Amino acid sequence: MNPAINWTALSVFVFFFVLVTVLGFAASRWQQGGKKKAHLDEWGLGGRNFGTWITWFLVGGDFYTAYTVIAVPALVYAVGAYGFFALPYTILVYPIVFIIMPRLWHAAHEGGHVTAADVVYGRYGSRALELAVAVTAVVATMPYIALQLVGMAVVIKALGLTGELPLAAAFVILALYTYSAGLRAPALIAFVKDAMIYIVVLVAVVLVPSRLGGYGAVFASAGAAFEAKGGATGLILQPQQMLPYATLALGSALAAFMYPHTLTGIFAAKSADTIRKNAVFLPAYTVLLGLIALLGYMAYAAKLDIRSNNDVVPALFNALFPASFAGFAFAAIAIGALVPAAVMSIGAANIFTRNFWKAYVQPDVTPAGEQKVAKIVSLIVKVGALAFILYLPTQFALDLQLLGGVCILQTFPAVVFGLFFNWFRAPALLLGWAVGLIGGTTLAFLDGIKPVHTLLIRGEHYTVYTGLLALALNIAAAVGVQFLQNRLMTRAPRAR
Repeated sequence: MNPAINWTALSVFVFFFVLVTVLGFAASRWQQGGKKKAHLDEWGLGGRNFGTWITWFLVGGDFYTAYTVIAVPALVYAVGAYGFFALPYTILVYPIVFIIMPRLWHAAHEGGHVTAADVVYGRYGSRALELAVAVTAVVATMPYIALQLVGMAVVIKALGLTGELPLAAAFVILALYTYSAGLRAPALIAFVKDAMIYIVVLVAVVLVPSRLGGYGAVFASAGAAFEAKGGATGLILQPQQMLPYATLALGSALAAFMYPHTLTGIFAAKSADTIRKNAVFLPAYTVLLGLIALLGYMAYAAKLDIRSNNDVVPALFNALFPASFAGFAFAAIAIGALVPAAVMSIGAANIFTRNFWKAYVQPDVTPAGEQKVAKIVSLIVKVGALAFILYLPTQFALDLQLLGGVCILQTFPAVVFGLFFNWFRAPALLLGWAVGLIGGTTLAFLDGIKPVHTLLIRGEHYTVYTGLLALALNIAAAVGVQFLQNRLMTRAPRAR
């Protein structure tokens, strides 16, 4: 890409960035709840007062991130049809949301819980299990925040800007208005972000093919490129890809709403019906995601010369659109990094405040004190993510995010099982979590931090998502321990 600064695109980019900055600071006076302002519910959950539309934009905004817009087309560009696993994943996730999340919301609402670890402690009364869920959530979130910076860095580079200062300045602004307004800032900005993303993608999927000879030419160019590459790439799935494709989709769907940022949006809803309605309407984002993924195929027809797969989308817009629209598209992607990064840092701050600070340091902390701690921690989290991406190679962020997905899935039994039945106890769930976490991370490291593992069963090779394998170990260990514990209890002599 041309290293010279594109002043027209940069001007449009700055205009929209300033617009969302103003909205971010103005959000502190928007949608005030009934609680006192100096309260963690107000800062970290928006007063638990978000209705259907606000929740729709907020959950969609932190679920479909800037890195999604960059990474999904990049994966499709690199491997073809296999990169579309994100589509069935987002189709599967919404029935899971419809069934599970209203129950989780009720548990959080009735107990005054702010995090999933709060719900776990309220259910099982185990500090050890609460700590396991909390630590896993924070560890899995940090590289996820860093990847939002990767998405923002890609578009900043596409504008012709160099060095770390533009990225650092953007995140300082994010840190300030998040500190001021809390969850209301990303909730309000999500309206602008999603509208911009929809405009960009709809314009792209109509105009880009028309400039490249139509969709027939797009698929023909991509098909020829994959055929030349050889291997397992192609416009359709190869037989050996079908099992990993399916298990990646299922495992990712189970893990998606275990992350603090997605659960923060759920807990901020004002009712369980709000969540059910969102589960019905959120699949509209899946349509958008499918269109975004097609940009990976369009890059072949455009005959782009790129250094990294992550440059596919910015290079496509720079090559085929006027500078003004390219700047608009880059602003949409950058704002798409701000919304989830803000919610992720708030979610991590809520966890630290409730499950570390209040649990172990200051049990009698006031609601105002909780809010103050959370605000400070949210700043620290953002600084840590920025340092992560500035001083470590990008690949480490991606690798750790893949590992984070394996880890966060191991909190599923502890968070979800107790919502439906009372059979499990904390020791069994804690041991299951440990077995799944150790097993999953061990397999991931042995495979070179890849998301899938190949099993050899009766001479046949089966490749499946590592997180799903680890979850199976987790559940098997928890069931086994709980069964033995119940047997021992029934055989124990009764006291006379």
